[in-house]
Amino acid sequence: MATPINPLDPESRIATLLDGGSYELLIPRTDCGMVAATGLVKGNKVVVFASDPTIKGGALGIEGSQVIVQAYRAAMGGQIPVIGIWHSGGARLSDGVASLNAFGEVFQAMVTASGRIPQLSLVLGPTAGGGAYGPALTDVVVLAPEGRIFVTGPDVVKSVTGDIVDMALLGGPEAHSKNSGVAHVIAPSEEVAFREIQDLVSLFANQGLMSPNVDDVPLAQLVPDSAKRIYEVHPLVDAILDKDGEKLELLDMWAENMTTVIGRLGGRTVGVIANNPQVIGGVLDSAAGEKAARFVRTCDAFGIPLVVIADVTGFLPGIGQEWEGAVRRGAKLLHAFAEAVVPRVTVITRKAYGGAFVAMNSKSLGATRVFAWPQAEVSVMGAVAAVRVLHRRLLADLPADQREDMELELAAEHEKVSGGVARAIEIGAVDEMIEPDKTRSAIAKVLAETEYRRGSHGNIPL
Repeated sequence: MATPINPLDPESRIATLLDGGSYELLIPRTDCGMVAATGLVKGNKVVVFASDPTIKGGALGIEGSQVIVQAYRAAMGGQIPVIGIWHSGGARLSDGVASLNAFGEVFQAMVTASGRIPQLSLVLGPTAGGGAYGPALTDVVVLAPEGRIFVTGPDVVKSVTGDIVDMALLGGPEAHSKNSGVAHVIAPSEEVAFREIQDLVSLFANQGLMSPNVDDVPLAQLVPDSAKRIYEVHPLVDAILDKDGEKLELLDMWAENMTTVIGRLGGRTVGVIANNPQVIGGVLDSAAGEKAARFVRTCDAFGIPLVVIADVTGFLPGIGQEWEGAVRRGAKLLHAFAEAVVPRVTVITRKAYGGAFVAMNSKSLGATRVFAWPQAEVSVMGAVAAVRVLHRRLLADLPADQREDMELELAAEHEKVSGGVARAIEIGAVDEMIEPDKTRSAIAKVLAETEYRRGSHGNIPL
């Protein structure tokens, strides 16, 4: 990757992103504040546009907005990815309301392309107003250390609300990684940010063919036997994916109880969704449901198969969750999976209880295949919790020193009656029990044998 000659020059930034020698201007450059070019990224044809922050802070008027619209037309015509490099002050004041109308045409082009071609955004500097909504409408946003995304800047915030805040706190990496969920990838340096966009282009544009002949690796040791023990799910996800393939986690610091990773398995691009027991036990909450739903729809729109690692006790209860729209936002995940047509495999590693069992890509929602490890539990709720409800009076009448033993005895009986995995297999809710160390090959075989399909919907930023 070349080093930019002028780090703020848009042509230099585009050349840094593209493969050497592939740069070609799409439209002659003017002083409109926007430059567009075509070229290759890891051998894949792309269209790139970049703000020119050296001219009026990268603010866009009529002519600059039309450069983006023409970039989208070219990308749609070639059915290739479009990449926006953003560093823009928003609409040009000198163009008045016409600049707002021009921005609207940019947004229309983005929405028309949504779900049809990959749209990637790289934010390298302050990006405000319409320049903030541009990246927000795209599929993946990569934020560099100096990137800032906000609707209105600190001066306007102070004049309207009285709050004193700087650009970094208002719209920097900290704000958008943990609080807002606007930025999917937070890069530690600008150089890494360019590299991550290049990997994303490869994963979306060069998805490859699934090889069913993958090497299996030991996985059982990565998950505790006890359903009560917490653990970090990332080593399990990493072990399932190809060791040497491109891989990026999206929204890694937002709704951390849900992990979403795009990588390769058997040489093919796949999306992985996994509950992370390390964070609030891996339960589903409103933010996690929304995060996973957007990821499912992104993968479905571009024909990327899904691998779901389920280890979940249910939905997070509480007044706060209900008021934050847990029902509405959790329903997004149900809708996303039920609508998806890409091949999708679920592996239940330890437990899948209640509505969360359904929400994590169940057969009833159209999963291609559902596997369970031998120690997995499938139930309406945990056995002990169930008997505390079913036998509340009996347990209440017992002395305290006898209650725990009786709970365990009743729980063992309940597990036999409720059926668990055996009953789930009997009714077809689980297809097969597999050994943990055969998981990679089992998933790859299903995905290799399933017909390639992709959804026919846009990718609205849920």
